[in-house]
Amino acid sequence: MSTRSRSAENRKRFAPRVVPVGDSALMLELAEDMDLAANAAARRVAAEVRSAGLEGITDVVAAIVTVTVHFAAKSAAEAAARREAVGHLLLAALARAGEASAEPDRAPVRIPVCYDRAFAPDLDEVAAATGLTADEVVRLHVASPNCVLMIGFVPGHAYVGGLDAKLAAVPRRATPRARLDAGAVAIANGQTSLYPFATPGGWNIIGRTPVRLFDPARDPASLLQAGDPVVFEPISAREFERLAAESGAR
Repeated sequence: MSTRSRSAENRKRFAPRVVPVGDSALMLELAEDMDLAANAAARRVAAEVRSAGLEGITDVVAAIVTVTVHFAAKSAAEAAARREAVGHLLLAALARAGEASAEPDRAPVRIPVCYDRAFAPDLDEVAAATGLTADEVVRLHVASPNCVLMIGFVPGHAYVGGLDAKLAAVPRRATPRARLDAGAVAIANGQTSLYPFATPGGWNIIGRTPVRLFDPARDPASLLQAGDPVVFEPISAREFERLAAESGAR
């Protein structure tokens, strides 16, 4: 079943709901599984909550199909009042998000990726699991309508949706690696994950980018933002080394 079909089915059987997260946060759940329409709505809801200026809100976190609002309170009574106010705000913002027009087009962010075996230790395994050749895996990955769903895990780490259906069934690895190189481009569970730092990871590495995905000296520090369309551009190993030297990513 395609992502679009799953999204339509999911909307029919899942009613959005607001649930507590501890005693100082509320989370709006828009869908049960990964859903591109719910992801777009989550971004719109989060933006409205941030701009509302409601007293006591300390953070608003939009994830793939959820929005979590954290708030501060000095007493149980104040916490109860803020919890109620935040809940009303989330539901009102959700109602308006459903009526909102489509998000304005953004220029795609172009990410160079080297898919050579030296940078893609799991490419052949992914090819075998999908019944494709390695070249076909790369072609489908590049041609997918990629869009950043959220930034999470570590600063600048992008979760990208839109993976071609022939690659979407590839699961996470049974045993995560203790260390993935910075710039690793990996797929699992219908998404692409871009690793800005050397960290542990359990996704299937099919390439690596030489660009800095997160740079504290840059504004914004994260190269990618939720909602950004992404274009993956294949490059050679020689081009990877040249761009890595220029960006200081190595």
